[in-house]
Amino acid sequence: MNSKNYYDVIIIGAGAAGLMCAATAGKRGRKVLVIEHNEKVGKKILISGGGRCNFTNFYVQPENFVSQNTHFCKSALSRFNEQDFISLVEKYKIPYHEKTLGQLFCDGKSIEIVNLLLEECEDSGVEIQTNCKVDKIEKEELFKIKTNIGEFSSESLVIATGGLSIPKIGATDFGFKIAKQFGINIVACKPSLVPFTLSEKDLKSYSVLSGVSVDSIVTCNGKSFRGNILFTHKGLSGPAILQISNYWNEGDEVTINLLPEFDLSEKIKEWKIKSPKAILLTPLGSILPKSVVQRFIHLIGFDKSLNQYGENDIEKICKIFHSWKIIPSGTEGFEKAEVTKGGVDTNELSSKTFETKKTNNLYFIGEVIDVTGWLGGYNFQWAWASGYCAGLYI
Repeated sequence: MNSKNYYDVIIIGAGAAGLMCAATAGKRGRKVLVIEHNEKVGKKILISGGGRCNFTNFYVQPENFVSQNTHFCKSALSRFNEQDFISLVEKYKIPYHEKTLGQLFCDGKSIEIVNLLLEECEDSGVEIQTNCKVDKIEKEELFKIKTNIGEFSSESLVIATGGLSIPKIGATDFGFKIAKQFGINIVACKPSLVPFTLSEKDLKSYSVLSGVSVDSIVTCNGKSFRGNILFTHKGLSGPAILQISNYWNEGDEVTINLLPEFDLSEKIKEWKIKSPKAILLTPLGSILPKSVVQRFIHLIGFDKSLNQYGENDIEKICKIFHSWKIIPSGTEGFEKAEVTKGGVDTNELSSKTFETKKTNNLYFIGEVIDVTGWLGGYNFQWAWASGYCAGLYI
């Protein structure tokens, strides 16, 4: 077909997955158009990692992802792994460094990753159209995409529109609407990698600690994460809280060990011998922030000297510091969530090509699918892998 508005492939969404998919397909000689409703591409990449883009992780495993079908992600992650993307970063001579737990960040700015993707697309002959809003999609022999700047048609259509998280940078439910249009099942969506809110009663107890951070182990539904928790004026945040939010459901109890490196029971017994007349705040305040110790001791009413502590007292104190239990009232929602949990049902897709089983030549990739990674570069690696694998077949 000679029409200038005809493409072999149209990709809706110029984020991490969409641009990777476009570059991969373009290298195969496919005529590719990427449509983006924002004024510029890669907005989520630009704000990620505090502006330095946590672009992958040294230790990506399928176990780092949450989905109703835990096997779905395995194929793509094995065919385009973290080292494949690292090689691309090194090809463009982008300096990077490792932070904790294998997290890889640019030494400079996130724009370097966006520029890498744009250059890959340019080298592959990909066209990108920003400020292009899709009004309607129809499917006959070809896909017809009606937009605010005209109508385009294509043999294949890829939906790479992301999830619902961070609407202020343009996140919408567009991808889910298209899935429903084509009769594709959606796994219920919820905010994830997101701070918790606390009830009014709990906020009265703990909001005084807003801004204080504590190294902890956070546990919920059989999963545990070690990292900082941060008390906020709304509830709890910090890396360990964001991680556990992937596994938390409304009404679930969360257990927090505020002293993962210490056996508090043994320490109190030592302190009783060394400083029997001291109050717990003195020695424990050298291990934990004093404001945290003060608040928790006050809440359980233990403002007395160590030599007055019996076995039951020690057990009660250890329970609050080693096994603090809290039931979040909710989360801070999609506005603060880094990702969307849920999305297009993976049972509707080929794990090899990402093509839908119900409609030929229709593909879904990236965050719009029911695959959610842990905090630490895993969601970007899913974007690269799913985009690359679909790009091999569209």
